[in-house]
Amino acid sequence: MDGSERNPTGRFSDRVENYIKYRPSYPPEVLATLQKHCGLKDSSVVADVGSGTGILTRLLLEKGNRVFAIEPNREMREAAERLLGGHEDFTSLPGSAEETGLPADSVDLIVAGQAFHWFDRGRAKAEFIRILRPGGWVALIWNERETTSSPFLREYEALLKKHATDYHWVNHMNIDQEILREFFAPENFQRADARNSQWFDYDGLEGRCLSSSYAPNAGQPGHQQMLAELKELFNRHQADGRVVFDYQTSVYYGRLRDIQDAMEC
Repeated sequence: MDGSERNPTGRFSDRVENYIKYRPSYPPEVLATLQKHCGLKDSSVVADVGSGTGILTRLLLEKGNRVFAIEPNREMREAAERLLGGHEDFTSLPGSAEETGLPADSVDLIVAGQAFHWFDRGRAKAEFIRILRPGGWVALIWNERETTSSPFLREYEALLKKHATDYHWVNHMNIDQEILREFFAPENFQRADARNSQWFDYDGLEGRCLSSSYAPNAGQPGHQQMLAELKELFNRHQADGRVVFDYQTSVYYGRLRDIQDAMEC
């Protein structure tokens, strides 16, 4: 099942505040990769597709780029507008990966942070080719939560599998190398990795958990039981009142070209 079969547009509407407070930003190596390998300059125009509350958008704005933030979820988009509306180079659009609303040949770089697994990949690829300027790049970025690197993270993963409503289907780790090769074909793609971490007290851990679209929210079946087990998990593993989430941040980057165009060359 790919992202086109589970409409993501409304999934985060009731999780915006937790998303803002508890989702990780991206380590500085991400921008360094975009500068070194994807031609990102201060003058580059960037489309952040599936921009959510603007976590990645903010980093690009602070670097000095003009950024079009494309987000179909109204609540997430309005949160980004509230947080980032003071930046003159920020433009918020109610588009999607499949229909961005941008003109053809209008951006130098497309980024997608924590979002590609929601896309209809075929339609998104066609749209990305349309809006990219010649020589433009695409970078797909994830903070990939470690699931086996500590006893706490192993047990947290088990808790999600037990209580999360559709964790298996919407987990971004379902995006594998074959899917990425198909998306970038006939071009190749490269990968760059970095480390990232977050430290949480219990309130932060609960908020981080509930920021995920698959976690049962207040009023949904299993919510109270999940939180009770989460509290027990925290108490078993906390050190000085905190637990740590470790991430591998991965950037998959490359250029796009229509396969039919490649065959005609």
